[in-house]
Amino acid sequence: MSDKPEAAPNPPVRLAEYRPADYLIDAVRLDISLDRVATRVVSRLELRPNPAGIAGAPLILDGGDLRPFRALLDNQALDLAEVATPDRMIIAHPPARPFTLEVETLLDPSANTRLEGLYRSGSTYCTQCEAEGFRRITYYLDRPDAMSVFTVRIEADKEEAPVLLSNGNPMEKGDLPGGRHYAVWHDPFPKPCYLFALVGGDLGSIEDEFETVSGRKIKLGIYVEKGKEHRAHYAMESLIHAMRWDEFVYGREYDLDVFNIVAVPDFNMGAMENKGLNIFNDKYILAIQETATDGDYVGIETVVAHEYFHNWTGNRITCRDWFQLCLKEGLTVYRDQEFSADQRSRAVGRIANVRTLRASQFPEDAGPLAHNVRPDAYNEINNFYTATVYEKGAEIIRMLRALIGHDAYHNGMALYFERFDGKAATVEDFISCFAESSGRDLSQFFLWYNQAGTPRLKARGAYDAAARTYTLDLSQETPPTPGQPDKKPLLMPIRLGLIGQDGQEIPLVQDNPTSPREAEFGIFELAGTERRIVFKDVPSKPVPSLLRRFSTPAILDVELSEDDLLLLMAHDTDPFNRWQAAQTFATRLMIRSTTLIHAGELPDFNPAFAEALGALIEAGAADPAFAAQMAMLPSESDIARDIGSDVDPDAIFMARRSLRTEISKSLGARLLAVYERLTSDAPFSPDAASAGRRSLRNACLDLYAAGAPADGSDIAMRQFQLGANMTDTMAALSTLCAHATPQRERALDSFFRSHAEEPLIVDKWFSLQAMIPELETLARVKRLTHNHAFSLTNPNRVRALISAFANGNPTGFNAADGAGYRFIAETALKLDEINPQVAARLLSAFRSWRNLESGRRQLARDALESVAGHEKLSPDVRDIVARALA
Repeated sequence: MSDKPEAAPNPPVRLAEYRPADYLIDAVRLDISLDRVATRVVSRLELRPNPAGIAGAPLILDGGDLRPFRALLDNQALDLAEVATPDRMIIAHPPARPFTLEVETLLDPSANTRLEGLYRSGSTYCTQCEAEGFRRITYYLDRPDAMSVFTVRIEADKEEAPVLLSNGNPMEKGDLPGGRHYAVWHDPFPKPCYLFALVGGDLGSIEDEFETVSGRKIKLGIYVEKGKEHRAHYAMESLIHAMRWDEFVYGREYDLDVFNIVAVPDFNMGAMENKGLNIFNDKYILAIQETATDGDYVGIETVVAHEYFHNWTGNRITCRDWFQLCLKEGLTVYRDQEFSADQRSRAVGRIANVRTLRASQFPEDAGPLAHNVRPDAYNEINNFYTATVYEKGAEIIRMLRALIGHDAYHNGMALYFERFDGKAATVEDFISCFAESSGRDLSQFFLWYNQAGTPRLKARGAYDAAARTYTLDLSQETPPTPGQPDKKPLLMPIRLGLIGQDGQEIPLVQDNPTSPREAEFGIFELAGTERRIVFKDVPSKPVPSLLRRFSTPAILDVELSEDDLLLLMAHDTDPFNRWQAAQTFATRLMIRSTTLIHAGELPDFNPAFAEALGALIEAGAADPAFAAQMAMLPSESDIARDIGSDVDPDAIFMARRSLRTEISKSLGARLLAVYERLTSDAPFSPDAASAGRRSLRNACLDLYAAGAPADGSDIAMRQFQLGANMTDTMAALSTLCAHATPQRERALDSFFRSHAEEPLIVDKWFSLQAMIPELETLARVKRLTHNHAFSLTNPNRVRALISAFANGNPTGFNAADGAGYRFIAETALKLDEINPQVAARLLSAFRSWRNLESGRRQLARDALESVAGHEKLSPDVRDIVARALA
């Protein structure tokens, strides 16, 4: 049964039109009686007029396809025909004093394929209320600034759902007649309804205890499908590490008596930070070496930490309205990035952050879906859970810390926690704390929140040997984005250094540094359109190392020769910029090759680059995870982004394949030697050092196979057959999938037979096939949609197969005949009838369609217009398509 939304588009919601709610809800009492098709929800709201609202205004509560059965105002029955529709309850003349409103609704969790509100994941009842899912449970002021104290009584059949969980602390439980039972939960901390959570089911669990810095004992529980409890221990370790880190780094102690996590297989997102009861996609909880890769372990560590950190940056302090989404998400992404950097290699973590930013956020900023980190308006809030809000939002926090320094940053955070605890805050509230702690005017910095687009930073240097000075001219501009044709200069922290021709770092000496941070930390500020910096006592012509640690999320235009890049690769003291130099060199080669291929000529290659790369890989023992990053060339999407317009995905694919092949032929024996040296029979461990060694070993195998596909596939097949952990097995299978050899199909069939009953592993099997870079892959994907393990109703399956094809296979998605575009458009329409959120996110694969060459550009437009012309679209899909075509 589909849960089809209304056809009419939502009117725009605008930041400028925000005003407080006319009523406050001081307390909420929910009584929920779970049933597969007829769950009864009774809500009792304690309301009063808001002094900041409009006196005598009607009470307007949000609903979402609700079936109301009764409503009582101060125990007096209301006429439902007069006050209620499925999507709204309006009481025209509520009392001008505190009053109570009791409403009963009936829900069908089994029919809820949207996975918003209350639904069933397998045999488990669970909820997802962010952003606007609570209105699908009961009528409410479904807005983040409506903060209330919740008490929840849950009732269910005891055999079907022996576990009953909600937010806060457990208060009471007991048995009832007829084989039913109940549990009461109370959350003493006011929260908006999007943080409400409920779970009921027959679940297994693991338990632990955490002692806070003040000596309080916190009961920890992770609930999973029975039989998978042993796969949750790494998640529990990650949780404990995150709790301790937040105490040590931010002084944030956990506040409730219990902290629970529940993992379910059907979830629209990665996880949800509901107060004291986080609900997770089981992908980010379940891990043992036979089922999870090193990447999965990193994902679990990061997401568990992220959702826990929300307890303070999102829950105790929430956002006033959805325009402030970056206030909780960007800040918390930054916090989880720093946590992961402290647990693992900081350099590798930073590279991973930037890879994600460039792969997802930069294209978003450069296309029709570009928007501010804090938007001015939205039609459908679900479509603004974007890389811009999350990833660019985190970069803003990183820049803020670079600009004002460690002490002022942490003093500002302490002030933020003190001043806004228990409140719904704005970005202005947040930034004001750092202006106060640093004594700086941060009004120009605020443009990062209000101005869309990726800035372009141009750097030109000149050396005066007679004066022993080096002059660096910096300039910036941000291209126009939808609705913002004119851009103002941003305040940028530019972390830089100078490297001499001998490979040594040159001290930065200026006559008049503008701030102490320039001399001490090498962090220079670009506030205007241009700036000239003159360094003195420079003994020889230096090579500038700019945007160290990627200090500003900008596209850098700097004149560096290939010899300069080789020098930085070998000697830069900033690991990120050593990696960046290699990426820049490879990008230049591939862009030149793309042009040559268009002209019918042979692609470009520089043996010196391969030699430098080989030296770095061979010297990777000190930090193999970093060496593995050096061995990974920029992706096809990276090259397309740098080309910018009239992109030919086929030419880019051939250019990249050619470069990998030539590097492989140059380094073949050396790659195999490193591969053999890192082969180990030691027991598996997910720790960072062990994962780094596996990463470099598998990167060497993959690169070696690019130039010797037959021999490389034989080695990969042996590794596949002998693999003692999922990391090595998947790496071998990935290498096999890149080459059309007989071993590929045998390995894929064997892998599926061995793991057909493991959904998370089957997801990996789907994704590998979806990303095979061959024209025949689309036919393969279509066949796989009929596999018994695939279902359009499960977001993980859709992401694993359909989204992997659309976002991870430029060759297939951008097929010259438009078949890939048509397939994604047709699938999105089917999904829209089941789960609009997933459908809309799938269509975001078209975010860069305007940058394609003319033939593909027209075919992509045709596919989007075929969706736009459909008679009945959800607001989610209508919004994405309208913005893409605008």
